[in-house]
Amino acid sequence: QVQLVESGGGLVQAGGSLRLSCTVSGSIFGINVMGWYRQAPGKQRELVASVSSDGSTNYADSVKGRFTISRDNAKTTVYLQMNNLKPEDTAVYYCNYRRLFAWSSSDYWGQGTQVTVSS
Repeated sequence: QVQLVESGGGLVQAGGSLRLSCTVSGSIFGINVMGWYRQAPGKQRELVASVSSDGSTNYADSVKGRFTISRDNAKTTVYLQMNNLKPEDTAVYYCNYRRLFAWSSSDYWGQGTQVTVSS
């Protein structure tokens, strides 16, 4: 079993900053990717940013230059620093832990944290 606990959401004005944190525990091992997804009302869940166990990162075009994803040395906590927030960043943000196998993967999700950006 894998558990993810998120924190750091909230309400902020446009141009402001927030930092999300997600700590993973349980049966964590091997090659994995941790990331943040978001889902706005009426829209599909989308990838915001991810960081793999080798440190490589990936960002959605809409957040490049504004958001930064990082992991701690133990690789059990992932952070999403969000700067210059815009109203369109408003969504529920979900932490994801993806364990990679040779031919498949397993996904685990956090409970979600609300980020609201007012104009």
